Amino acid sequence: MLNKAKAIEKQIVDWRRDFHMHPELGFTESRTSAKVAEVCEGLGYRVRRGVGRTGVVADFGNGKPVVAIRADMDALPILETNSVPYISQNPGVMHACGHDSHTAMALGAASLLVKEEFPGMVRFLFQPSEEIGDDEGISGAPRMIEDGAMEGVDFVIAQHVDAVAATGTIGIESGPTSGGVDSWFGKVIGHGGHGAKPEAAIDPFVITAHVIFALNSIVSRRINPFDPAVVSIGSVNGGFTQNVIPDHVDITGTLRYADFNVQKKIHEEITRAFEISKTLGGDYELKIEIGDPPLINDHNVSKLIHAVGVDLLGSENIRPIEKTLGAEDFGRFLEHAPGAMFTLGVRIDSDPRQIHNPRFDLNENALPIGTAVLAESALRFLRSKT
Repeated sequence: MLNKAKAIEKQIVDWRRDFHMHPELGFTESRTSAKVAEVCEGLGYRVRRGVGRTGVVADFGNGKPVVAIRADMDALPILETNSVPYISQNPGVMHACGHDSHTAMALGAASLLVKEEFPGMVRFLFQPSEEIGDDEGISGAPRMIEDGAMEGVDFVIAQHVDAVAATGTIGIESGPTSGGVDSWFGKVIGHGGHGAKPEAAIDPFVITAHVIFALNSIVSRRINPFDPAVVSIGSVNGGFTQNVIPDHVDITGTLRYADFNVQKKIHEEITRAFEISKTLGGDYELKIEIGDPPLINDHNVSKLIHAVGVDLLGSENIRPIEKTLGAEDFGRFLEHAPGAMFTLGVRIDSDPRQIHNPRFDLNENALPIGTAVLAESALRFLRSKT
């Protein structure tokens, strides 16, 4: 399969560069999805457009089992600073997380699988808006699921580029590999007054200082040190001039976790931190928005992908995943079928890059590798009896 992927390497690279030159933000991927649908229809796939607003579902084959391959399509609001022929033609928007390559490699895998014989069906999920939510805070994965993208799916796999890992390697292991994420929005309420008469006011800044200290003590003092967790403050806003004590201070942040019991504990402790407002004579408002769950790779699916990696690349090129509490909405798909995401090493040795950076780029020699691992993993699921 790796040799077959290398035979179409130029096409995969051309797709990736085309997507890179024409990046689109979440839920606006009209050009990208149209091209994806056109390619899949040309290969003989049954295509559904507009799934989860701007997503594409492409099926090939019939019956069981059904193996899904997911690729995200959206870009980021970043002004690219690279000097390459395929630089973004959409100023202020850039594929800085590798989703252009995810989409291109999925199209490569789709091209390879139509030439194979297998029982069952392969389904490609070209997902919009992994990076952001819509007006309701909902990202592309749950929107696609609402539109039936996971109906009948037995296994689901995906990959994500890793700009730090060596090209020619993949990372795969079972269990949690990225964190669940929730957002919280608080308001510390005091009583405004003149800056020269603080005794006549209830200063929300003083209260907020105590709340911040309590928030920053949650992970170190209220969570088991063996449980991954993060509580971070993202913004503090209050007041409008130098000599007036305001009525309130707004404070927002994020929380990350790998275990649902830890999530519940953090919610309780954030509430407890804001309760300090009442002790100090003020009040508070707090809203916690539930985000994406942790990405937890299934053991058996991970084992199969690991075996594919060993066969295609050699055991020395299979590594553990560097775990992070960064969020990834692929976990939404894993709520509906067992699956796993592997990471693909794409490091440029001469000039390493970082994702979500204006200079992000990748070693395109990795593209046939990711394509081959996706296609071979899907094929082995389809041909297996369990």
